[in-house]
Amino acid sequence: MVRALSDYEIKILVALCESISGNEEIYLWLLNNGFPELAALSSALRGSREANDWLLKNGFPQFSALDYAIDKDQKAYAWLMRYGYTSEAKMSDYCNGDDQARQWLIDNGLQILVRIADKIIDDLRKRKNNYYKIKF
Repeated sequence: MVRALSDYEIKILVALCESISGNEEIYLWLLNNGFPELAALSSALRGSREANDWLLKNGFPQFSALDYAIDKDQKAYAWLMRYGYTSEAKMSDYCNGDDQARQWLIDNGLQILVRIADKIIDDLRKRKNNYYKIKF
């Protein structure tokens, strides 16, 4: 069972990146081809509480914690660190403006996670300027 984002094949992570960008076709491909957790992560990152609940109920708390850590939830961040999801914690750090975290990801051969984080950052900027996409 895949536990961390870095455990997925690069092509699957590229698909996640596209899904985060709003590519509905890729989102549906993830959903229907054995990666519903990544489709749910994509939805959670774009503001879906239902998707976040699905992650928790279906054995993917690390992805829920990533989403919450990106939203500056310190308990979620601590959970990621406690259970060894360092790369996900570093992604959340980078999404929250820590350029050293970005460099850590690069230094550890996780450029694809930087690319995903860049998409998340772009989405966060768009959401900040759109009241209807803000999580409640």
